[in-house]
Amino acid sequence: MEVSLQGRTALITGGSRGLGLAMASLFARSGADVAIVARRPDVLEEARAQIAAAAPGRTIAAVPGDVSKGEQIQPIFDKVLAALGRVDILVNNAGTAQTGAFESIADETWRYDFDLKLFAAIRFCRLALPAMKERRWGRVLNVLNTHAKAPPPNGAPTAVTRAAGMALTKVLAGECAPHNVLVNALCTGILVSEQWEERHKKLAPDKTFEQFVSDEGKTVPIGRMGNPEEFANMACFLASDAASYITGCAINVDGGRSPVV
Repeated sequence: MEVSLQGRTALITGGSRGLGLAMASLFARSGADVAIVARRPDVLEEARAQIAAAAPGRTIAAVPGDVSKGEQIQPIFDKVLAALGRVDILVNNAGTAQTGAFESIADETWRYDFDLKLFAAIRFCRLALPAMKERRWGRVLNVLNTHAKAPPPNGAPTAVTRAAGMALTKVLAGECAPHNVLVNALCTGILVSEQWEERHKKLAPDKTFEQFVSDEGKTVPIGRMGNPEEFANMACFLASDAASYITGCAINVDGGRSPVV
């Protein structure tokens, strides 16, 4: 089976580090032109250069912006179109985990989490879907986590926001399927990323990062944490023609850690 994105274009939010960078890199190596969006221009440019070096001949655009701010979405999208010409594949990946006891979570925290994770996806989809439908080809991938399916205590606001993202995925999948635009979600487990580097500093500064990752991986049935490249493999498959009959799914990429399928 060939998994190719030759001739396609992709927009990936949260594309400068971790899962976003891994997906952007693999998409580009698989033949796609890619635009990555993130807040920090310096980190974003480093990522762009890294992706471009590994995928010569591909157009790699770096578009700085804060997708949690509604007024920035249209200018970001316009810059992506100027660089790539169109968007065939949209990956809504921006987000970070925010959790706490329910009664301690302020309205401002709730609003920010919904703006960053749910409304950013809504706004980008609203811009990208009409042209995808007109061309009768498109892919939308919403990056969630397994708490969307099994929300834990103290899991708000992120578990709630991600559950809404899963519902959005199913709604859009049904509306877009007649136009050959496929919409799926990928639910992360615990994958080695920048966020886990920060958790290491807070939770286990007496351990090396390798020891911390090893210990955390023992909670996963497969016996280890995953890596961003493994996640990117599934995203690349779903973004390709090889996944032409898959839509409306929320697929766990978690080493079996989730209690639900």
